[in-house]
Amino acid sequence: MHAPLIIDIAGSTLDDKDRRRLIHPRVGGVILFGRNWSGRAALTRTIAEMKDLRPDLLVGVDHEGGRVQRFREDGYTPLPAMRALGQRWLRDDGGPPGTGALQAMEAATAIGHVLGAELRACGVDLSFTPVLDLDHGRSDVIGSRAFGRDARMVTVLARSLALGLLQTGMANCGKHFPGHGWARADTHVASATDERSLDAILADDALPYAQLSTCLRAVMPAHVIYPQVDTRPAGFSSVWLEDVLRDRLGFAGAVFSDDLGMAAARRVPGLRGSGPDGELTMPEAVMQALQAGCDLALVCNQSNVDGGRTLDALLDALDEAEDDGLWQPDPDSEDRRQRLLPQTAPLPWDELMHDGDYQRALERVAQLAADTRD
Repeated sequence: MHAPLIIDIAGSTLDDKDRRRLIHPRVGGVILFGRNWSGRAALTRTIAEMKDLRPDLLVGVDHEGGRVQRFREDGYTPLPAMRALGQRWLRDDGGPPGTGALQAMEAATAIGHVLGAELRACGVDLSFTPVLDLDHGRSDVIGSRAFGRDARMVTVLARSLALGLLQTGMANCGKHFPGHGWARADTHVASATDERSLDAILADDALPYAQLSTCLRAVMPAHVIYPQVDTRPAGFSSVWLEDVLRDRLGFAGAVFSDDLGMAAARRVPGLRGSGPDGELTMPEAVMQALQAGCDLALVCNQSNVDGGRTLDALLDALDEAEDDGLWQPDPDSEDRRQRLLPQTAPLPWDELMHDGDYQRALERVAQLAADTRD
């Protein structure tokens, strides 16, 4: 049974509407936000209740470090933005050439370990990280979230971060394929375009995806249009997802859509929906993303709008589409979702606080913060 929908919940505890949606066979996961946080113990209880309802539910969160870190209090370590790692890479501080690069790699692994261990201790399965976008100095929505401008440096630091996540049993999700750093617009509120050629993108922004194809467990495409390649945004483009990502780059993991509630996901060139001014409705956006090659569809910030009517309509529409033969569940997609679930038990929080590997990783993170201040 393919469960492609990753949905949200309204608050820090589950209500009856949340519970009804979470047991729906088309719901495969939950994405958490700051509004779902009311303390570490409460988060742990809420996730445990979710897993009681659906043991195979994938619980994820955008928890990158810097300005994108959903949980920062009650014991959670404030993590630096990824730009700090790129800056450390460039500083040898009087040591032999490459000293800074080695220290940045070690710090990246430490950040991945701390990030993964703290989230898993509360029941979170996956953080949507690392950011593989290059910092061209053009995109405010990316900015300090990126490791830096050099694709090779980004590749190495992302691999190091993924190693730290792996040490805690957490998978990874590289984003935003094939690259969001060149496009200026914020796809949350507007359409974004990157006019460069396929060869130029593959040689630069998409290079980390090629080099990490056997390391990445999941990828999230950008809602950016690359008109020299396809008229549709990458997350709605079988050219990008099937021809380039899977066939050309050899990626075999899960593909998440980016949030299908974003403006750039509702106004798609060449796709006229039944919403206002031809916008795609949420069911239409989900269907288009799945048909283009996404395994999983992120539907964020809908449970607290009109009592979650959009989510309920989406669940009904997906069932109807299957009954009418307009959409077929994909067992390969479901297998990819299942493989993102941790295969080992996490350390409970109290045990984590006394774990030597975690403590050493904390020291590395603190040292990076001190180096960045210097």
